[in-house]
Amino acid sequence: MTTKKAPLGLWTATSLVTGNMVGSGIFLLPAALGVFGGISLLGWIFTTLGAMTLAYVFANLARHINGSGGPFIYTQQAFGDFWGFMVAWGYWFCIVSANAAIAIALVSYLTVFVPILAENNLYAAITTLAIIWFLVWVNLRGVKEAGQLQLVTTLVKVLPLLVIAIVGLFYINPDHFSPFNLSQESNLSAISATAAITMWAFLGLESANIPANEIRDPKKNVPRAAILGTLIAAMIYIPVTIAVMGLIEPAELAQSNAPFAQAAAILFGSWAYYFIAAIAVISCFGALNGWTLCLGQVSLAPAKQGLFLQSFAKTSKRGVPAKAIVYSTVLVSLIVLMNFHRSLVEQFTFVILLSTLTSLLPYLVCTIVNLWLIKHKRNNLSHIKGHIALSCIACGFSLWIIINTGFEAIAWGLVLLLCGIPLYFYLQGQLLKRQEGDPLVKSLGQTEQDQA
Repeated sequence: MTTKKAPLGLWTATSLVTGNMVGSGIFLLPAALGVFGGISLLGWIFTTLGAMTLAYVFANLARHINGSGGPFIYTQQAFGDFWGFMVAWGYWFCIVSANAAIAIALVSYLTVFVPILAENNLYAAITTLAIIWFLVWVNLRGVKEAGQLQLVTTLVKVLPLLVIAIVGLFYINPDHFSPFNLSQESNLSAISATAAITMWAFLGLESANIPANEIRDPKKNVPRAAILGTLIAAMIYIPVTIAVMGLIEPAELAQSNAPFAQAAAILFGSWAYYFIAAIAVISCFGALNGWTLCLGQVSLAPAKQGLFLQSFAKTSKRGVPAKAIVYSTVLVSLIVLMNFHRSLVEQFTFVILLSTLTSLLPYLVCTIVNLWLIKHKRNNLSHIKGHIALSCIACGFSLWIIINTGFEAIAWGLVLLLCGIPLYFYLQGQLLKRQEGDPLVKSLGQTEQDQA
């Protein structure tokens, strides 16, 4: 019997990581950071270092724990079904809300070319849903097709950003970075605030871990993709932020709805404004495609073990968790429709909050899982002190980010997680019923009674 070759190679897996991170956030973050001034660059550096330690955590987990599912499968093996489910529940909701946010941002950039989308909320909602469901159709065609699209869109959006970074660095105005801290906060508080904001741009560093079974030689390629993808994203984020800040005055930057397009117009003329707006659309399109792929995979693994709705465990003839993708996207669509009466910016802000607060706990738990793994794999690891140190830094970084999201975000995160507890016990009851109805289980039970 021949083994089916996994459809995704190293560079496609890396593009999944980079493409999921370099999505809608980077095109808006310079404006959000404008009120802090040059000190926000220290926030970027701090977040980059923390993200690299988290990438190490997911790389190490992929080397020692096999299978798709990402944070769920790692947590389950370390701490059992309940905590595995809670992480899967929070992480699934994170991706659902992230997909809604990215789709909304995509349509927001489309308003440059189709102004009526900014004026008519109904048209904007219809366009958003059409894009979401088109990418569902792409992903239902197969993992290989979705991966190929991800590789192409990643290349298309990364190259223009690098051009802005390289060219823009020669035209920056040093006066835009003085004073270094424009906010009314202390330097430490400003760095903490900007690091918490920039963390949104690194969500997705674990993207290759989720469909691990679909990646060739996963023990090597998944860890490499996690590290390489995060490093590539960081090498894009920091230079382009410096370039944009150096080209646009701080007060103007803080009010900008399209900072990268403005920077491109300064460098290359008015045509570049529309060109970069088009790249932003492609960027969001690629990120939404990658997260749609992850949306099916993240619920597939727990569903196969009875820890998610059973319909999510079924795959199509193409090997795609079709029902998981479709049902999850119905929820994505509902989130869009529930907020279509708001402006696009208000919609984006609201859904980003939902996504960020539900992504942080799985990261924290996975750092604790990695420490558990190091304890149990001591004999198979070299430089054990280095492994422990990096894991502790990642754990502390995750906890620090959670604290800096503020009380409101933490409270909403707890509410969403608590909503998953009744579902867990319902699923446990359904699993018990299926086991009691299984002839093999009944046979084993009868044998035990006879022996007694």
